[in-house]
Amino acid sequence: MTLRTTVLVALALALTTQTADARRRRSMGGERYASNGVFGLGLELGAPFGLNGKYFLSDDRALNFGVGADGYYYRDRDGLHLYLDYLFHPVSLTNNETFKLPLYVGVGGRIWDFNDNRNEDGLAFGVRVPFGIAFDFNKAPIDVFIQLTFVADFFTRYRDNFAAGLEGSLGIRFWFD
Repeated sequence: MTLRTTVLVALALALTTQTADARRRRSMGGERYASNGVFGLGLELGAPFGLNGKYFLSDDRALNFGVGADGYYYRDRDGLHLYLDYLFHPVSLTNNETFKLPLYVGVGGRIWDFNDNRNEDGLAFGVRVPFGIAFDFNKAPIDVFIQLTFVADFFTRYRDNFAAGLEGSLGIRFWFD
């Protein structure tokens, strides 16, 4: 199953299983989201792949960070990838007994130290704009997320000056109290 198909199935499922939760206010046509946890760590697969963490500053605002490798990018470059994003969760598409399904969007930055298929080293400083959904399970301290991230990189020590693209990832996090 492709990432696009997975996202469409998840959105269709969320829209058909939406239930009312009297404890939450309506916001932007959906329900207001409040996180089940404060700090979570896990794995992210795709671009980038590696360790991922999330720290909620409030019920619907969070810092998302990661360290890992990014090898699925423009012109076969791969290397160490560090990022930090500020996320806003404006709405939960569903709040039911099993899970919440928040939609999120954010902005952040990244540093990418890489080597390409010509054995040339490079360094990039980039801007990230992630958006996605997270299955925030109510009865287990985990969440699963699917996201797409627009990236714009500015290169130093490299033959290119600029590149932009879209990256996709899937991840799972364990939440600590």
